[in-house]
Amino acid sequence: MSGPCSYVRPRRIRRGAALTLFLASVLATGAVTGTWSDKAEGAAGRAAPDRAVPSAHGSASARSSATADRAAVERAATEAIEDGKSGSQAAAEVVSRSGDRWSTIYTPGEFEDFQAQLDGRYVGVGLWVRQVAGRTEVSRVRPGSPAAGAGIAVGDRLRAVDGRATRDRPVTETVAALRGETHRGARAAVGTAVRLDLQRGDRRWSVTLHRVRLRTPNVVTDRPAGPHGPTRVKITSFARGTGAAVRRAVRRASPHGGLLLDLRGNTGGLVTEAVATASAFLDGGLVATYDMRGAQRALYAERGGNTRLPLVVLVDGGTMSAAELLTGALQDRGRAVVVGSPTFGKGSVQMPSRLPDGSVAELTVGHYRTPSGRTVDDAGITPDLVVGDHAERRARTVLSGLGAGA
Repeated sequence: MSGPCSYVRPRRIRRGAALTLFLASVLATGAVTGTWSDKAEGAAGRAAPDRAVPSAHGSASARSSATADRAAVERAATEAIEDGKSGSQAAAEVVSRSGDRWSTIYTPGEFEDFQAQLDGRYVGVGLWVRQVAGRTEVSRVRPGSPAAGAGIAVGDRLRAVDGRATRDRPVTETVAALRGETHRGARAAVGTAVRLDLQRGDRRWSVTLHRVRLRTPNVVTDRPAGPHGPTRVKITSFARGTGAAVRRAVRRASPHGGLLLDLRGNTGGLVTEAVATASAFLDGGLVATYDMRGAQRALYAERGGNTRLPLVVLVDGGTMSAAELLTGALQDRGRAVVVGSPTFGKGSVQMPSRLPDGSVAELTVGHYRTPSGRTVDDAGITPDLVVGDHAERRARTVLSGLGAGA
């Protein structure tokens, strides 16, 4: 999807958007995580429903040095519960004071919603929106969604959501309003209503839609130039099943056309799925290393990947976390040419634990590095070919130079 990259405050993206590197066997997912852009009721400028892309502002030292103390967080929660207060709120206050922008506290309901997003499920009305010259317009409508049923079309201007004007309003706020998301991270339930004011040409109208649970594909594959041309694989997030979907795309790709892996706006997800995706292009070997409380760990690709298919990776400032881990691995291993703009720079590791009231504290415990030892946190990944405008067109040219038709 086209449109400008949209950004939100670091604390805002912790919930649902930038799923952190996550050693989730502790809490039932059995995987490491790192996540998630046009915003679909949660995506602006690229293509993933109900998500937001973070900004890369702030100094490196301020952004990476602060970490929340797990003992202090757990102590605050326990003491609050003993006093008849909210344990999760007390824990969140400790995290906020620490300045650790990646640690966060989830209520049980919020964590359940977090897990649903890892499965590609979300509650919304099926709209992707983008901002053009201060105006918010529809960039995509999900078939079969409430928005599609109401006749909303690509190009329609979204003038207001529940009476609040969208002009010059950050797209991420509009996305949150479509989802019914509050500033504390809570989201509206299935069946709740949202009123949209729209415009198409000279026609203005309003419609009330009811939110439903939707599922979005996080891997989209096509061949814009025909069956013998390059295969384009857009990954919007590393949700469950991403690695398997990419492997299928690789098997079906024309050996003469090559593959364009589009990670623009991908804010991360399950690191196990990022490693599985790397395995589609590598024949084993190191993908990344990470430290966890002083202990060094390593992530390895499985053997048997396609190492001959020409490969170009597209990235931008919204590429982060698990997507940066994958990009760094393919670049360091000499497997792909990376094209686009420098990535976000989120390479910290978080581990979740249950608090006494059932809420979840996800706190920073370390950082990961690329196979060559490069740190990602704050530094990001610099593409082999730095391109601003027309990045995809340049990427296709590079792909043709690797021996693939573009």
